[in-house]
Amino acid sequence: MLGCDSSRYTGASVGEREMSFFEWVVLGNTVQSWLRTLLVTAAVLVSLRIAERMVIRRLAAFAKGTETDMDDYAAAVGAKTKLYLLGIVAARAGSLLLALPQQLSQWLGTAALLALLVQLAIWGDGLVVFWVGRYQEEYIAKDASRVTTVKALGVVFRVIILAVILLLALDNIPGVQASALLGSLGISGIAVALAVQSVLADLFASLSIRLDRPFVTGDYIVLGDHQGTVEHIGLKSTRIRSVSGEQLIVSNNDLLGSRIRNYGRMTDRRVVFSVGVSAETPSQKLEKIPSIIQEIIEAQGQTRFDRTHFKEYGDFALQFEVVYHVRDPSYRLHADIRQAINLAILKRFEEEGIGLPYPTQTVYVRREE
Repeated sequence: MLGCDSSRYTGASVGEREMSFFEWVVLGNTVQSWLRTLLVTAAVLVSLRIAERMVIRRLAAFAKGTETDMDDYAAAVGAKTKLYLLGIVAARAGSLLLALPQQLSQWLGTAALLALLVQLAIWGDGLVVFWVGRYQEEYIAKDASRVTTVKALGVVFRVIILAVILLLALDNIPGVQASALLGSLGISGIAVALAVQSVLADLFASLSIRLDRPFVTGDYIVLGDHQGTVEHIGLKSTRIRSVSGEQLIVSNNDLLGSRIRNYGRMTDRRVVFSVGVSAETPSQKLEKIPSIIQEIIEAQGQTRFDRTHFKEYGDFALQFEVVYHVRDPSYRLHADIRQAINLAILKRFEEEGIGLPYPTQTVYVRREE
């Protein structure tokens, strides 16, 4: 009897001790509440991780069967999700079950919000990096200058994303006056902008050149009294290799304010020149000259004849105007064709007995009776 009673009493004492353990109060909450919070936190974290993996896997599988890039961007961005940030969000969800001081609860909410903002910044940065990388793979062999432009824009976009996220984070931190900080940054930014005004002008001019593309590397341009081939388009200046061999360095802002003749965009070259013949040339031979010149030009490769006309009476010659096109914009090819035409005209004129002009002066003497 006593043993049985003693055993029942002992069992009840153990149960009372176990119940008292779960009812212990730690930081204002019972052990049971803390355990429940841990379970909820773990469940939320596992659920978020599983959902993330499922979404990424489905997006990756869907991207393989489509030709658009949007799903590829989404899959690449989803892969940038960080586990520790998901853990912070899950911890915040679990803390809602606890009775915490108002200030501590506020800081936990702020931490969760900051974690979300950091994740958004990582997603945005990953999106820009993936876009720039995909663009580089597609166009690096076609046009390297366009890739350089997109890289520069990518840096600008990443800085903008970082600045926006940073301002949102500062605005949500308790005790931080974001408006006063923005005001001081604005005044400092104006002072810096005034100090580096010329540098910023050249920088924006460089972006404008790369976006508008009035010329690219390798184009032959004429800029006022200077001309040459574009070698490099930098952030502050553009380098041009002149015909005589020296390198011209022109600021990008000056380039945008100038009138540029870009021979690199020529599809063909229009050539206009004059041919003079002796003033004593008979009219029958003058009538044959247009057809002679047309025959000579059409016999050359890469040419398209336009017209030949008896233009005017000169002081010592009868002037014919000739117009034709070279289908290749190469200046060397144009010079070779022009030389061949001149030699052929000289030879034909000799065969036809058409004399070339030279300065003459006729003196008439009148005898008075």
